[in-house]
Amino acid sequence: MKRPPPNLQARALGWLAQREQSRAELRRKLLRLALQPAPGAVDVPELEVNADDAAARVEQLLDRLQTQGLLSDERFVESRVRVRASALGTRRIQMELARHGLKLPAQPLQQLRDSELARATQLWQRKFAASAKGPRERARQARFLAARGFSGEVIRRVLAAAAESQDDELGDEG
Repeated sequence: MKRPPPNLQARALGWLAQREQSRAELRRKLLRLALQPAPGAVDVPELEVNADDAAARVEQLLDRLQTQGLLSDERFVESRVRVRASALGTRRIQMELARHGLKLPAQPLQQLRDSELARATQLWQRKFAASAKGPRERARQARFLAARGFSGEVIRRVLAAAAESQDDELGDEG
């Protein structure tokens, strides 16, 4: 005998147990689920899911989860920044949060900006470990960092420091 599919609250709690979710992300997932016809349901027009009713049920559930402290956009932002900071630049993290309808608060934004050069340098070292041998390689390394959301100024400083350290090593050998 098949078990019935989990209700909306059980699904929401399951997703929240896996990782922090933004309200917008959870709303999108729950609405998609709420608008699906029940498995094995006969296609009867009177039994079709009303989109307005489904949206109202989802909003009520989200409000309840937020009131209980199970859903928090602030925690989602903190979690996302903590997870993404080592591999992404400030701009890319801001864009990712914007897709969730959220904005990075001033203090974490400043912390990310202050640490961006160090984070970009660490990422560059993990990926390349040697400065560019020519303009094509330098452009490739710059594109790599730019695609991860680091600013042009930070990219220039990382690549310049890498070239300078290589020049220093060459000077020590001679």
